[in-house]
Amino acid sequence: MSRYIIFGGGGSIGSELVRQLAVDNSVMIFDNNESATFILAEELSQAGLDVEYTIGDIRDRDLVHYIFESFAPSIVINAAALKHVTPSQLYPREYVTTNILGHLNVIEACKKFGVDKCVYISTDKAVANFKNVMGATKMCSETIQRSMGKGFISVRFGNVMESRGSLLEIWKQQFKEGKPLTITDLKMKRYMMSIPQACKLVIKALQLGEGGEVFCLDMGEQKEIIKLKEELYGDYPIRIIGIRKGESLEERLMTDEELLKANRIEEFFVI
Repeated sequence: MSRYIIFGGGGSIGSELVRQLAVDNSVMIFDNNESATFILAEELSQAGLDVEYTIGDIRDRDLVHYIFESFAPSIVINAAALKHVTPSQLYPREYVTTNILGHLNVIEACKKFGVDKCVYISTDKAVANFKNVMGATKMCSETIQRSMGKGFISVRFGNVMESRGSLLEIWKQQFKEGKPLTITDLKMKRYMMSIPQACKLVIKALQLGEGGEVFCLDMGEQKEIIKLKEELYGDYPIRIIGIRKGESLEERLMTDEELLKANRIEEFFVI
């Protein structure tokens, strides 16, 4: 049995990681979403699982260090982040203080209190040549994470379907309200993965990672958004809204150099 702190444990991916890992481990949920965190902790505690929670912000260095000292984790997963591209162009300071300085708080605490492993959740948008602030902040923290050496591992996600605020969630609401489904551009493509695939990637990185690696799921070819819409909703009407600030038509999972160096393990790439 290990002791986990999961930052962002009340989120879409974080909560699923908590559910899976709490079966055989002690888990501390750390999140600034009071309702989501409380409801999840109550659900699992009533099921007899060893779960605690903290309502707080990863930007609060003193609180982060206090939780490490009091809970004494052996493994840390940082899934806490501001993740949306368009707001990052409008409020860059918030993204820097959360995605970079907040993660530095975690790294410093991991070093100070001697955890065995720390997994950082990054994104394919970190490979987008810094076309948006969100991707740039994630690449900055990923770079710092990789430089920390033994025990510090990163994973890169594509677009996680059914996650909070995702395209599929937006479409569901629009369909429910009888509105056309919004698409930014007919040429838009994205890497797609499910929440279970995202969690499997994190757990595989924990099992195999030693330090300095980046794990990516082989998601095949990028999916055309218009084709995804047709698969799910047929000829239901759409509305083109145009590319928003910071967005690109396509994304990359790895740089050209990384593609040459990456090793294939099962359905994963390891850089």
